[in-house]
Amino acid sequence: MRDNIRRNMPLFPIGIVTKLTELTPRQIRYYEQQGLISPARTEGNQRLFSFNDVDRLLKIKSWMEKGVNIAGVREMLKQSQEVMEAKKEAEKAKKELSEQELRRLLKRQLIHPGRPGETHLTRGELSRFFRH
Repeated sequence: MRDNIRRNMPLFPIGIVTKLTELTPRQIRYYEQQGLISPARTEGNQRLFSFNDVDRLLKIKSWMEKGVNIAGVREMLKQSQEVMEAKKEAEKAKKELSEQELRRLLKRQLIHPGRPGETHLTRGELSRFFRH
C-alpha cells in the first residue's frame, strides 16, 4: 500500500486525536467549522481523522501558539497547498522530460547504425516509429 494512501486513511476518533495533539475536542470542532480540516465521517456521523489530519492540526496549533489568527492560518494552509501542487507539477515535468530524453537516446541509437555497441537496423525500417 502506498504511503500516501496510508496517510490519508481515516483511522483515529476525536478522543485519540485530542491526546496526540493536546487540543480540546471543542478546538478541533472549531477548526473543522472554519474549514481548516475535513475529517471523514462514519455512518454514525463520528469523525475519523487520518495521519495527515493530525499533522495539519499540529501545524494549526503551532501557528496559533505563535499568534497567527484563523485568517492567517487559512492563508498559510492555502500557500503550503500551492507549494505542494507546484512541486508535484515540477516532478511530473521532470519525469516527462526524462522520458523524452530516453526516447531521443533510443532514436539516436536505432537510426545511426555502425556505432560500436549499437543495433544495425536501417533507418527505413524504423522511420515509421519516430517523428522527424
